[in-house]
Amino acid sequence: MVSIDEALRRAEEEGLDLVEVAPNANPPVCRIMDYGKYKYEQKKKLQQAKKKQAQVQVKEIKLRPKIEEHDFQFKLKHIKRFLSEDKARVKVMIWFRGREVVHKDLGRAILDRIVEELKDIAKVDRAPQMEGRHMVMFLAPKS
Repeated sequence: MVSIDEALRRAEEEGLDLVEVAPNANPPVCRIMDYGKYKYEQKKKLQQAKKKQAQVQVKEIKLRPKIEEHDFQFKLKHIKRFLSEDKARVKVMIWFRGREVVHKDLGRAILDRIVEELKDIAKVDRAPQMEGRHMVMFLAPKS
């Protein structure tokens, strides 16, 4: 255990800083170090950790309850590409206009059909549910 004056003198002799490492300890713990270099290294470690994180992307597909077969197949092809190539989650949204909102069963049938067609490459991340005038479901690629 060294007095504060002695520690400050030693730090000044070495041209470094006296940094309090554990203020809650009894007595408080201090270290003689180059504080600027320490902050720089901490920042670099944080950047490296951020770089290694996997960013999960969410792609969005909008459909209508009265969708034609060709349009459905076209959208389905896009969903397949998002799931397999991009490895992204897909937000499938059925968009109801006007009085269509009364026929939620049509939207549910379309979403069920999508799940059935993609059962080998996708899993349902969040089951279909209504959000205002939209019925939303999330799909994720199977590992």
